[in-house]
Amino acid sequence: MVVMRTAWVLAMLAVTVLALLPVEHLKLPVFDWWDKAQHTLAFTVLTAWALWIWPVSVPRVLLGMLAYGAGLELAQWAVGWRFAEWADLAADAVGVGLAWVCVAWWRRRV
Repeated sequence: MVVMRTAWVLAMLAVTVLALLPVEHLKLPVFDWWDKAQHTLAFTVLTAWALWIWPVSVPRVLLGMLAYGAGLELAQWAVGWRFAEWADLAADAVGVGLAWVCVAWWRRRV
């Protein structure tokens, strides 16, 4: 389980770095379905992974992942070369919710 937790932390760090790297020639913030899909996918995977690692801490995991998403948006706003978007946070929340539903469904079946 230590390996899984370490890998999860490294994945979280990778997402953080990718979210804060300066991107050359950024467009003005426009609603982009592919960007929202990436947010949803990343948060679905990271949340499901965390729920698997910490199965008795469901509320903490869910709230922690939502706080992480909000923190990323605040950090993007603060660095100045990235854009913070409410729609990104909403996509993160969809991913967290999707992971919660999928993991709950899986646990009932096993």
